[in-house]
Amino acid sequence: MKPRPSAEDQEAWASYLGTVRPLAGRAAPPQPPPPQPPPAPKEAAPAPRAAIARARRAGAPLAPLAIGAAPGGLDGGTWGRLRAGRIAPERTLDLHFHTLARARQALETTLREAQAGGLRCLDVITGRGSGEGGGAIRRELPLWLNLPALRPLVLAATHPGGNVGVTRLLLRRPR
Repeated sequence: MKPRPSAEDQEAWASYLGTVRPLAGRAAPPQPPPPQPPPAPKEAAPAPRAAIARARRAGAPLAPLAIGAAPGGLDGGTWGRLRAGRIAPERTLDLHFHTLARARQALETTLREAQAGGLRCLDVITGRGSGEGGGAIRRELPLWLNLPALRPLVLAATHPGGNVGVTRLLLRRPR
């Protein structure tokens, strides 16, 4: 976008146009548009933490949680340590040999107990599974973590050190 000429420049151009004649067979150049008032200053955007806190108080839903994607509200250093596996889990939940229903119930119970106990990090072992997409529990875990009952408990999720058979969860601090 080209910058608009200032009011002084527009006045000077209009004054100049009054002193020249167009060549034979040519039209006079158009007059510049009148100057527009400067836009009103925008209100400063609220700090991200304040906006998140307001959204929570208003009952706004949290952004969907994606395993391996950096969440908003988490500093880069903590996210890097979590992804690399340098934040040790305080509890481990092994979902091998569970049915889908039992696995989901065990996950919900463990997450609630861990957060109530002040734990910050836990591992959920789903196993790699067989086939291209992995096992059923591994495929369902991201959906379960985004359920309205569980999403407020989890801040971030990743596969530590790239191990897709384990999902490391960073829990939100209880209020």
